[in-house]
Amino acid sequence: MITVKEYLKTATRTPHSSGNGVPTVLVVEDSPTQAMYMHTLLDQENLNTVLASNGRQGIEMARALHPDLIIMDMEMPELNGDQVLAMLKDTPELSHIPVIIVSALDDIDKIAACIEMGAEDYLAKPFNAVLLHARVAACLEKKRLRDQEFKYMRQIEGERARFDELLHVIMPHEIVEELQETGMVKPRLYPDVAVLFADVVDFTPYCNSHSPEEIFINLQLMAEAYESIAMQHGLLKIKTMGDAFLATAGMLTAVENPVERCVRCGLEMLPVAQELPAQWNVRIGVHVGPVMAGVVGRRQYLFDVWGNTVNTAQRVESHGAINALNLSRQAWERVANRCQGQSLGTVPVKGKGDMEIYQVTCTQAAKRG
Repeated sequence: MITVKEYLKTATRTPHSSGNGVPTVLVVEDSPTQAMYMHTLLDQENLNTVLASNGRQGIEMARALHPDLIIMDMEMPELNGDQVLAMLKDTPELSHIPVIIVSALDDIDKIAACIEMGAEDYLAKPFNAVLLHARVAACLEKKRLRDQEFKYMRQIEGERARFDELLHVIMPHEIVEELQETGMVKPRLYPDVAVLFADVVDFTPYCNSHSPEEIFINLQLMAEAYESIAMQHGLLKIKTMGDAFLATAGMLTAVENPVERCVRCGLEMLPVAQELPAQWNVRIGVHVGPVMAGVVGRRQYLFDVWGNTVNTAQRVESHGAINALNLSRQAWERVANRCQGQSLGTVPVKGKGDMEIYQVTCTQAAKRG
């Protein structure tokens, strides 16, 4: 059986220990003789012992000190032992503190009631000093293990919260909920989605003549600005791929005209790259149609979209005008009565045949302004 001294050699400081790392024991005893005797025995074990002379004072000191252990007489003035025990167990911040009842009572039923209420142990007066030491050591060890478990649980909860936060950063809220509830995300076909694809022109030559730090700073500034603008217009950012930015409208959240959302967003995004220290030129392409989406990967999750609509949006961007918002014919038909623009003619696109591309210069609201 572990002794108090052996316990103190291995125990780590708990949140309710005294300032020097020694466990605190609160003795609630109305008899001065008994109180001092118990104080002496506990001092021999180098425990931090504090005394309360009645039940009400015991409750007050427990609330103030949050001791590691309470040793309490049964019959006391103000409040008796079972009343104090009931109050301790009804107080969440004190309910975990182990309590040893010490009493001369021979009432087994009352003793049993205290154990049922949550008392850790019972000692009959006159008690044996060796037995007291053993019971104290056992209670402190159990308290230490409970505190350690609580600490680990808080760490686990903190890690889980950080993981949830990270998931919400890299994936939409609806997708995170499905992933947490089912452990997977079912891939789906979304029939009518506008896809916006933005890319920096001549990014590779720029990288060859500038430092990684300078490139990163400009990419970070652009990505942050694009994310903010996309959020303001109700677009869902899917991912950044180096200098490219991919977002959708009308996929997880239905909107009246997803292409118009992309147009308003794209027109606001265009000047951002020019205002960076790098003064990049960009092209933006928009197409509309069905897309497939789901979570790809097992160790590193990525919510992604794919399909012909995504590929076409990228082709519209790469064959469109520089520093301009370019739309496919299908996308232009959705906003022709609400935007000002012009056809750039048809261009041969590998795998797509001849494709007509339109350049949008402003929206109807901008024309009125």
